[in-house]
Amino acid sequence: QVQLVESGGGSVQPGGFLKLSCALSRYYLCSTGWYRQAPGKEREFVSSLASDGTTKYAEAVKGRFTISRDNDKITLFLQMNNLKNEDTAVYYCGACTSGTSFKYWGQGTQVTVSS
Repeated sequence: QVQLVESGGGSVQPGGFLKLSCALSRYYLCSTGWYRQAPGKEREFVSSLASDGTTKYAEAVKGRFTISRDNDKITLFLQMNNLKNEDTAVYYCGACTSGTSFKYWGQGTQVTVSS
């Protein structure tokens, strides 16, 4: 059952940018983050924003992606700049830490980077 709702995916050329959004609903008090899954690959961590404000990024996106939340903390964002072909994937928003992952997920939003 989908409990979070992502938006903002699309198709861009290399070097372009996109901003993903995730409506957190009742899970806004939890730690949150983004994962992605490229075709034929395992889902991988992209970035996280803990409830205390701590941020983490995968090495592949450091310096290009920025995770944030709005002032009411009910929407999670992922600003993605200088996009590369290898960023192409379905991006998933997650909330409420469960082990090394999240307990609740969105349905995913497609990001395609291609010239």
